[in-house]
Amino acid sequence: MNLEILLRDVTESDLPVFFEQQLDPEATAMAAFPARDWESFLHHWRKIMADEMVILKTILFERLAGNIVSWEVLGEREVGYWLGKKFWGRGIVSESLRQFLGVVQSRPLFAHVASHNVGSRRVLEKCGFKVIGEDKYVNIGREEAEEFVLRLD
Repeated sequence: MNLEILLRDVTESDLPVFFEQQLDPEATAMAAFPARDWESFLHHWRKIMADEMVILKTILFERLAGNIVSWEVLGEREVGYWLGKKFWGRGIVSESLRQFLGVVQSRPLFAHVASHNVGSRRVLEKCGFKVIGEDKYVNIGREEAEEFVLRLD
């Protein structure tokens, strides 16, 4: 599949679209992560945009489709992404992640995915990630969520 996807640096003008995408109840259920209000969302995004250790890209497919990010937690580099629901199921995240893995050279690279999010786990596995364990965490809504931990060597 040859999708015309462009990854570019995130700009402040992308944030309203990202905000609307993270309000979708089906998307937040799949991610096991509640939506933020505008003020909290903006604070979070401005913080990660200012962090030089964060690698952050906007996913463009026809128009702004989502974002993909890599950051460090306790000395381990992680990757995550968010795609607007209208773009799901078209291979956009898989291709975006393939491109992003050319930008993020650090290995091993880790990802966490909600246990029930089969599609996201499939994306990661298509790109070479392997499940290395299971975990639980408490999200910002104080809800416990089960997840798979994956690693790319």
